[in-house]
Amino acid sequence: QVQLVESGGGAVQAGGSLRLSCTVSTWTFSTYCMAWFRQAPEKEREGVANIYIGDGTAYYIDSVKGRFTFSQDNANNTIYLQMNNLNSDDTAMYYCAAVDASGYGRTCPGRLKSWHYNYWGQGTQVTVSS
Repeated sequence: QVQLVESGGGAVQAGGSLRLSCTVSTWTFSTYCMAWFRQAPEKEREGVANIYIGDGTAYYIDSVKGRFTFSQDNANNTIYLQMNNLNSDDTAMYYCAAVDASGYGRTCPGRLKSWHYNYWGQGTQVTVSS
C-alpha cells in the first residue's frame, strides 16, 4: 500500500516562508506524478502545483507562480514545495497527492483535478497571518 507522509506546515506572518515535504512509500518513484492541493475553510479543494518525477517538469497555478517552487530528492522518494512570500490567501490545509503515471507521465504537468490522484496524505496546516 502506497503511503504519503507530509510535514512542514506551520504558522507564519505574511511575507514569510515555509517548506512542505512529502515522502512516498513506493519502489517506482520515478514514474510518479505528484501534486499539492489545498483547502481553505468553506472553500473547495484547489490544485496548487504538480510535478512529474521522471523529468522534474512542474506546473504551478498563476496565484503561486514565482512564489512556490518544487524540488525533489529521488533517493528518498521525497518532494519539497518551497513557499515564499506567503499571504493570507495561502492559508489552508495542504494535501500531498500522488499517482503512478507510468505510460503518461509527460502529460502530468497541469493535471490538477482531485480525481487524477489515487494516493493522498493526511494534510498539513499552513496559516499565514497579516
